[in-house]
This record gives sequence, structure tokens and C-alpha cells, in this order.
Amino acid sequence: MTARELELLAGELGIDAIGTTPAEPYENTERQILERRAQGLFADLRFTMAQPEVSCHPETLLPGARTVVSAALCYYADGPQPAPGEGRMPRYTWYDAYAELRQKLDALGGRLGAEYRVLVDANQHVDREAAARSGVGFYGKNTLLITRRHGSWVVLGTLVTTAELEPTPPLDLDCGSCRLCIDACPTGALDEPGTVDANRCLSYWTQSKHSIPEAYRAELDDRVYGCDICQDVCPWNRGVEKRRAGDPLPAHAEPIVSLVDWLEAEDADLRLRYERLFVPRNDPRYLRRNALVALGNNGRPEDRHLAERYAESDDSMLQQHAEWALTRLDERRNS
Repeated sequence: MTARELELLAGELGIDAIGTTPAEPYENTERQILERRAQGLFADLRFTMAQPEVSCHPETLLPGARTVVSAALCYYADGPQPAPGEGRMPRYTWYDAYAELRQKLDALGGRLGAEYRVLVDANQHVDREAAARSGVGFYGKNTLLITRRHGSWVVLGTLVTTAELEPTPPLDLDCGSCRLCIDACPTGALDEPGTVDANRCLSYWTQSKHSIPEAYRAELDDRVYGCDICQDVCPWNRGVEKRRAGDPLPAHAEPIVSLVDWLEAEDADLRLRYERLFVPRNDPRYLRRNALVALGNNGRPEDRHLAERYAESDDSMLQQHAEWALTRLDERRNS
């Protein structure tokens, strides 16, 4: 199958960008992961960094693997801004675009007429490296994969197949002298271009099993999970909103959440509703921790009683974040 034939087939299936590369080791990526892990830049994150001897070797993911097909699906949608008492979610979590891409890649595999394996949001494969090698996009200074048409507002997925497909070349593009994402990051997590220091990344702290450092709590503002700051300022991401204008939000999309709801909902309910998110040990207390920080930054005076309740909790982590929220609410009231 030629690259053009694959592109047309992907278009029929609703895949926004596609490319191919031989199923060969990602030696440079494996070396970078080991070096950055040794420097402690991943904090305690695991994901594809946990076993680079697996995630950087697509040739081992399927017997007889010959080609890695990389695909991107744009998830950008416009949504409301959080009001007082609400928390902000990053766009990629508004709905499960990964599940949609997984279905599309499975359909693509069935059309190729060969053995295949689909990997989407899986720890066994570094999807960004395959996407960069195959010209789906290029690495930005914020380490995200940037596509020509949809910027970094994409989820990535991979199909490893025994079929031999025409490879597509990498893009001859980079960020040039632009450093908007570096300058916009409020915690300096991107000070070394092309590298994220997870220890200073707001998104990491919303997914961490540890208490959020006090120095970063105000910077989280109304964010209850993840962070889109470096994407919001990226020039490559401009224009997507015009191309997607008029498209309705997908069913069950959730751009904002009620802080009261997160702090009052039952554990089982939060687990079920947010099983698409990475939450340490699938424990809702970490979502409540984040909600307490957002309550301090964006809560309403009438919601103060929730922070007071958690300040009396036997859970030391929630207690300390609630006490911080009360102090922050007082600061906002008196400013």
C-alpha cells in the first residue's frame, strides 16, 4: 500500500493525520529516557518511561512486525470558561478521544489485510516518537507532538502491523526561535527547551500521589486536573478553533466541573465517572485534594463550609489542603 492510499483510507475512517515508519528500535529515544530518568526529571511518573527496553522497541510488539503506523485525532473543542465555584479540565479529558481513535485504528487494521496490534495510550509504546519519525508531526519545545493542521490538540495512537507499507518522511519543521510556551509556564517546568521537569509541572502535581507543594497551589488557579497553558499559547495551535467552529461539544463532554460536586460525591461515583483519567490507585481523595486547591483559588464564599469540613478530616493530606484553601479564601476576600 502506498502512502497516498493509506492517507485516503485514514480519511475515510476519520483519522486526522497518519504516517508510517519501519518497525525499528528508537535508540535515541531510549537513551534520552534513561538519561532523564537518571536526572530525576520524571519524578515518580512511570508510563512509557518505566520500561524503555519495551516502549522503544516496536519490532518486539508483534511477531513479524514490519511497519509502525502512527495516527493522530484532533480533540479540540470550544467550551465555557469556569465560573466561581467551578474547576477547569484540560481539553484532552473532556471526552474519551483515545477510545475513539482506538476504534478507528482497529478498523484500519482490519482493512490492511495483515496481522496487527493497536496501541493507544499504552505504556508499551512511545507514540510521539513514531509520530515524529513518520511525519505526523514534530516535537515542540514543550515536548508535545505538533501536527501541521491541528497543532498539538491531538491524541496519538499506533498500529504495528506485519504489512509492508510505504514509509513517510519526517517533517522538516521545528519551533525556531519561538519560546512562548517556555515563558508562559508559571513554574519553569520547560526552562530546558524540549524537556519537561515533572517536579515543576502543574499537570504532574494534579496527578501525583503526594501533597501539592504550597509554592504551586496558587499557580494551579482553577485547574483540577492537568494543564493546557503551554498549548494555549502555542502559535501552531492558532486557527484550529476556526476550523472547528460550529462543531458541537461531543456528548458527555466535561470542560468544567463543580467543585462542590467533587467534594461531596461518593467515592464510587467519582471512580466510575473518571475512570478515563490517571488517578493514583484510582483513589478519589486525590481529585478532592485538587478540588480543595481550586476552591481556595476560585471558590465562592458560600462554599467555605466545605473547606472547613475537610480541615477537620482525619486524612492529613486533605486536611492540610483544606487549611490552605481557607487561608486562600480569606486572602481573596480581603484583597
